[in-house]
Amino acid sequence: MCAAVATSREHVPPKNLFPEARDVGGANYRVNLITVPACDAHNTEKAHDDEFLMVSLAGIVGNNSIGYIHKLGKVDRAIRNSANRLLDKVLVEKRAIHRFNFGENRFHDVVWGTPDVERLRRCFVHIGHGLHQHHFRMRFEGQITVLLGYLFHTDHKAKTWVEFIRDRSEIDLHGKPTFGSNQAVFFYQVTEPDQFKLFLMRLVFYGGLHVYLSFTPKDSNPPANFVAELVAQGVRTILTLPDKTYEFNPVNEGNLGFKPDSK
Repeated sequence: MCAAVATSREHVPPKNLFPEARDVGGANYRVNLITVPACDAHNTEKAHDDEFLMVSLAGIVGNNSIGYIHKLGKVDRAIRNSANRLLDKVLVEKRAIHRFNFGENRFHDVVWGTPDVERLRRCFVHIGHGLHQHHFRMRFEGQITVLLGYLFHTDHKAKTWVEFIRDRSEIDLHGKPTFGSNQAVFFYQVTEPDQFKLFLMRLVFYGGLHVYLSFTPKDSNPPANFVAELVAQGVRTILTLPDKTYEFNPVNEGNLGFKPDSK
């Protein structure tokens, strides 16, 4: 994150995202975890963020069984110990709590709400810096843009954009190796840099949560993002991939259309 002298090593992603053996029948998901050099300031700063991230990710609908088990173990203990204050920090707005009854006094509560997106993005920017240091053996200088691919969006524009990035990344990452020793909990992939030195990193947690990090190095000079500007201005814009189209700002009265070259 900075040029300060490293005084310790920090886990990337945080160690608490990996279940303890006592919660998963003795299985060891904390072997060969990624660590990187850390200074006192950044290590201390992110301590509370690590717990926030653990509660934010484990137990989300779409996770594999490891994520659910982790939620029912360490995560629920942390929530109870905080008298639910941790859950209040994770969801800035709770819209509904649904209770699913499985009979014989067995049930499961599902909370639907709005997460603290900005804090989540800051957490993943930190992880991005750490993974860059680990993967390329050098500190990243530049901008990291985060797209939380696992969130459900009610806004059509945001929903379509996430869908496009997800599908485009599948093309760019096809055949790329996956990195991480405990891939049921976490792994990542990296694209090749383009002509402007930009590249994408995809993080996958608990088999179903995808986070996309776009890296723009300090010495790169990418062109203006014309398509993003059109979308932001409300112009009908259609992006295409080999077998799919993505329409932003669908046609209505007074809405001009634009179809950029998909290549």
